[in-house]
This record gives sequence, structure tokens and C-alpha cells, in this order.
Amino acid sequence: MNEFIVALSFDDEASKWYAQNDEIPILLEDFSLDSLIKRVKQAVPEMIEINNLPKTDIYLAFKMEPQAVLI
Repeated sequence: MNEFIVALSFDDEASKWYAQNDEIPILLEDFSLDSLIKRVKQAVPEMIEINNLPKTDIYLAFKMEPQAVLI
């Protein structure tokens, strides 16, 4: 099973939610947390294929981070 932990954080200044995972890799943003999670679920299979990662039994775990830090 491939488990990926997706970090979720909210940026007060931008009023946006961010989802990030460096293994897949993925970085998405949205104004709504629900919409962001849906986008992540849609994008992950494509990113796994693009990056030649194993496609079997993908498990996503979402972890809330205390704040967004984008560099």
C-alpha cells in the first residue's frame, strides 16, 4: 500500500487553503477546504502516473498544519 500524507494549511493573509505532499509531488490551493480535498483526490492519480510511482492501493491521509509557509 502506498500511503501519502497530504499537509493541509490555511494562509490567513491569502484566505486560501493549501495542500502539499513532496513525494507525489503536489501543491494545490483553494478557497474552500472541501473543494481542495476533492481536487487533491482527483489530481493524485495523475501525478502518480506522471512521476512513475507505484499505482497500487493508494491511501491518502490529510494532516492539518498550524500555518501555511510557502517559499
